[in-house]
Amino acid sequence: MSATLQHKDYTVGWICALPAELSAARAMLDEIHESLSQPPTDHNAYTLGRVGKHNIVLAGLPLGGTGTNSAAIVADQMMHSFTIRFGLMVGIGGGAPSSDCDLRLGDVVVSKPGLDDGGVVQYDFGKTLPGGFRRTHTLNKPPTVLLTALTKLMSEHDHNGNKIAQYLEGINKMKTPSNYKHPGPKYDQLYVSYYDHVDPDPKSSCDKCDSSKLVHRADRGSSNDVQVFYGTIASGNRVMRSGVERDRLRKELGVLCFEMEAAGLMDNFPCVVIRGICDYADSHKDKRWQGYAAATAAACAKELLSIMPTEHVNDSPVTEPTL
Repeated sequence: MSATLQHKDYTVGWICALPAELSAARAMLDEIHESLSQPPTDHNAYTLGRVGKHNIVLAGLPLGGTGTNSAAIVADQMMHSFTIRFGLMVGIGGGAPSSDCDLRLGDVVVSKPGLDDGGVVQYDFGKTLPGGFRRTHTLNKPPTVLLTALTKLMSEHDHNGNKIAQYLEGINKMKTPSNYKHPGPKYDQLYVSYYDHVDPDPKSSCDKCDSSKLVHRADRGSSNDVQVFYGTIASGNRVMRSGVERDRLRKELGVLCFEMEAAGLMDNFPCVVIRGICDYADSHKDKRWQGYAAATAAACAKELLSIMPTEHVNDSPVTEPTL
């Protein structure tokens, strides 16, 4: 533990939805700080610490409270208690691979604004009209301090590769590091989108599934060769568990992955969304890859913070709560 700081000293808010995501985030901290007092209206449970020169506030959603509304409430209470300049939404997501985007389990997707979106699309919000469903709201893009950092990070990755493997060493500090290790490439199975899981139990393995329906993909080499992709992330209040629907929305919206919290943050909690791919958003999804995907996302978040000068962060406007 380090000496106690004040609320105003914490400028970066890092939000996770699941306990495994929060554990991976904590493992990335270079230093853990003493807790601070909270107003009675703030029901969050915080972990305070430091990454490089940045003082970080970690918070998780209430157990079982996934979704855009829960994320919005956690962020708002955090902004009431701390002087947050920007946020990170970090955790797992379901990948939407394609011939143009060879996503594998354990890879990372980082939200990046496109021509028609701010990096996150709320795919289930809109109006049902006679001609079909129409989305009616465009979410905000991240603040300039994060966008310039993303530009630098993308350039660093092009020239030198990412540092995720290096930062994953932090997982070894945990008492259960095996829960966050790479499960092995043989468990990375992508089935054609129209082929559904055979066993009626959705939690069962794919042992009974037809291996001839697997998509053939070239061997990537090292099982720990994590790749980082930048693009649009689909967010909504429902779990995506359909290969057909996944591919339809991927083609329509150009999304790289699916998740359930970011849409509740983008307009009022300026942030970048970082998702480790733990499944392919189809009926074959299971929890085997969740720990490792949470760890790779957290490691990518640490790498992003490592290239951001504290001066840029401190000069950014303070986020204001809205609830």
